Amino acid sequence: MIQYISIIITAIFVNNIVFAQFLGICPFLGVSRKLSSAVGMGAAVTFVMLFATCVTWLLQRYVLVPCGISYMQTIAFILVIAALVQMLEIVLKKVAPPLYQALGVFLPLITTNCAVLGVAILVVQKDFNLPMSLTYAVSTAVGFTLALVLFAGIREHLSIVEVPRPLRGIPIALICAGLLAMAFMGFSGIKIV
Repeated sequence: MIQYISIIITAIFVNNIVFAQFLGICPFLGVSRKLSSAVGMGAAVTFVMLFATCVTWLLQRYVLVPCGISYMQTIAFILVIAALVQMLEIVLKKVAPPLYQALGVFLPLITTNCAVLGVAILVVQKDFNLPMSLTYAVSTAVGFTLALVLFAGIREHLSIVEVPRPLRGIPIALICAGLLAMAFMGFSGIKIV
């Protein structure tokens, strides 16, 4: 039980996929203008990350390693992620058209989101069992969503305050992202027993 709590806290705060590992920066910067889009993207990434981790773990354990083709890991994992994203895109288009429109081009970009592929590869490297892998995937997705939501809130606030002209837009956004990353680095000093 302690091991699972450690995985959860570490994935969300200490080794946050965006702020500590710097993976998933494209959707982090692109979808974080509005809080609703950030929450939607976080939910979409959570879905894809959970199912991709499950499928890729099984694929690695029962196909790639037994067949001696584990060198095909990255290609196989990308294909799995691409298929899941296509499925998600079709479902969102039918079920939640406003969210589908809000996510725009960033929804298909989940396919190339290095955070999703990174988690799939990390669970294999860390030699997690399936429940630990799924816990890590969901926790990492929660950490990704937390990063998106925090940054979206800051960007929404920045849109209503007066920012010096040279810092408007992307410059102030990048400064805020850097400050958030530094704040999350403070969690790395916490010892979990």
